[in-house]
Amino acid sequence: MTSSTTSTRREGRIRPRSRTFVKIIVVDTDVASRLQRGTVPLDYLSALRMGTAAITFVTVAEMFKGAFKAAWGPSRIGQLESWLAAWPVLPYDATVPRVWGRLVADREAVGSPVAANDAWIAACCIAAGVPLMTLNRKHFEAIPGLTLLP
Repeated sequence: MTSSTTSTRREGRIRPRSRTFVKIIVVDTDVASRLQRGTVPLDYLSALRMGTAAITFVTVAEMFKGAFKAAWGPSRIGQLESWLAAWPVLPYDATVPRVWGRLVADREAVGSPVAANDAWIAACCIAAGVPLMTLNRKHFEAIPGLTLLP
């Protein structure tokens, strides 16, 4: 997390006066897609103002899948690429597949499997310790360790 500090000088020392923390909020593919179309609900927009929105590699892939299934032409694919390039993508690290494996195995063990892409998005968020904003809460509510917004 990043912070910016406004300081005052008193007795030769610089003391922090206030801090602003930047919070990362991962948006699920459904939210990203609606943001692209300008149809995201207002309460979600309001919640996004609390931090910095990011996406996962899964959302990037799902956005391209949707474009290819809809037979978008090169110009529209280029627009999608430009739009996606403006988004921070949550970094992948060695913890993500381990979290994914545990999450999927645990959900299957209790007879409540989770879709692979939803599990990857959840694993990315859990590994990074950041919340997920989704319009498909029911897909994610039973995942331990995952914080959902709003």
